[in-house]
Amino acid sequence: LALALALPSVALENGLARTPPMGWMSWERFRCNVDCQVDPRNCISEQLFFEMADQLAEDGWREVGYEYINIDDCWSAKQRDAAGRLVPDPKRFPSGIKALADYVHSRGLKLGIYGDLGVFTCGGYPGTTLEHVQQDAQTFAAWGVDMLKLDGCYSSAEEQAKGYPEMARALNATGRPIVYSCSWPAYQGGLPPKVNYTILAEICNLWRNYDDIQDSWDSVLSIVDWFFTNQDVLQPAAGPGHWNDPDMLIIGNFGLSYEQSRSQMALWAVMAAPLLMSTDLRTISPSAKEILQNRLMIQINQDPLGIQGRRIVKEKSHIEVFLRPLSQAASALVFFSRRTDMPFHYTTSLAKLHFPEDAVYEVQDVFVGKIIGALKTADNFSVVINPSGVVMWYLRPMALPIQPWHIRHQAPG
Repeated sequence: LALALALPSVALENGLARTPPMGWMSWERFRCNVDCQVDPRNCISEQLFFEMADQLAEDGWREVGYEYINIDDCWSAKQRDAAGRLVPDPKRFPSGIKALADYVHSRGLKLGIYGDLGVFTCGGYPGTTLEHVQQDAQTFAAWGVDMLKLDGCYSSAEEQAKGYPEMARALNATGRPIVYSCSWPAYQGGLPPKVNYTILAEICNLWRNYDDIQDSWDSVLSIVDWFFTNQDVLQPAAGPGHWNDPDMLIIGNFGLSYEQSRSQMALWAVMAAPLLMSTDLRTISPSAKEILQNRLMIQINQDPLGIQGRRIVKEKSHIEVFLRPLSQAASALVFFSRRTDMPFHYTTSLAKLHFPEDAVYEVQDVFVGKIIGALKTADNFSVVINPSGVVMWYLRPMALPIQPWHIRHQAPG
């Protein structure tokens, strides 16, 4: 009871992120590159964010839902100003963050920024210690920021337990709608009893639970393994306004093959994950762009029910099946191969995947877009899945069982 009474005082209640946030983030691709003399095109500077905003606005990204341009670590000066405020690095962000936010807003987009609940950020820049929480929230709001990622380097468990809820209150108090992304659970091992997902969902719009993604297939697999091994804990915690964040999409970089890129996109969509790309949108390949801008995939990710999908089958043949329930009795199915040898013919039926008996579904291939046809629950079917690849289906009910048993057998009124 005490916990229930305490929750409203820390609840975010900002009405934001009713579907997983979508956008672009600097970290995985551009890291903490601050050498603008040697590498002006790729360093963390206002120029990079102006250019990425232009790409999002002009290259079809905004139209399919990617709306946040998120600055990660290493944007600030090494010291706070005389009044104790965070300030951007004057050489790399000479116009200031407010001017950048204004520009981003003028392109129909939103700006995200990075802070760290600790003495320093992970990159060694000024952190937000407890006494600076309110001041920093007000600074971000005054700049016109729309999302805050609050990291957890250089802070204790006690400071995090105080500071993360305190920042939620401070952001609310500014009156500006700011989506709040917390790294709190990632610093506490991501699992109960150290992490209380009931409280977390009251405080944060999204949260990092696990390790940073790196530009490799091994990294993607380790994230997938952790999230689905722990799905009984994680899956109920997600929903409109509060999401598990398995970290950025690395499609379009250097570490994933074409098949692996499709797999990351499909698995993130089924996880109801935030879709935050971290790649160079100025040079992205047509094939990577096609994967990231797949409208049916994004529709599945952004489904208003906001139910996170689950792994429902793990075969000895190294084939796994994932299911996400969607609105209007639709579903998304992902057939995923961990094999490394050759395309695999996988045979099953919707009945084996626990779909309702006597139902008929229209099946659409998410990547190709074409309708495959009608499928009855009892029918066996086969899919061919490439090594480290996926087949993804969108299933719409054409005919469901006529009525549930308890209605069918009621005596006439």
